[in-house]
Amino acid sequence: MLQEPDSALVEAAMRGDAESFTELCRRYWPALVAIAHSILGDRHLAEDAAQEALASAARKLPQLRRRRRFGAWLAAICRNAAYDLAKDKGRTDNCVDITAAASQSDADDTAEAVKDAIAGLNGSEREIIFLRFYDSMSYERISAVLGISEQAINGRLRRAKRKIAEYLNRNGFGQVQL
Repeated sequence: MLQEPDSALVEAAMRGDAESFTELCRRYWPALVAIAHSILGDRHLAEDAAQEALASAARKLPQLRRRRRFGAWLAAICRNAAYDLAKDKGRTDNCVDITAAASQSDADDTAEAVKDAIAGLNGSEREIIFLRFYDSMSYERISAVLGISEQAINGRLRRAKRKIAEYLNRNGFGQVQL
């Protein structure tokens, strides 16, 4: 089952094969958490949003028309769940928590500046940063999850990294090249 393409698993899940849907959940869980984390800024809330997205997808699976776009469809459900959770919890789009920040002292200032720079990105740029660097996803996997081309991913990443570097340069971190 690990080698089966997503579209075959989606077809089987739509026929009622619970194992196939479980495998899809396993494959997409890290991406869903990263997407929600990019919106919510809290890993635990992100996991709640991802879980809600999967539950919603299970209910709505019969409505999926374009089976090859399962990843993009699931990502959209997850974004909506995260935004709903953000409204419920009174969170804003700008409260990003990067758990891989640095140790102490000067590194804390740098980590805080990077967090602020990422928080200043628009939603799609922040999402790409989380998927690529927080979740270590390949361009191919991000493409499958978001339903966009690898060229579009590369463009978003370049713009996001340029904006982060510009923010750090403006805030006294020297000439940062990303």
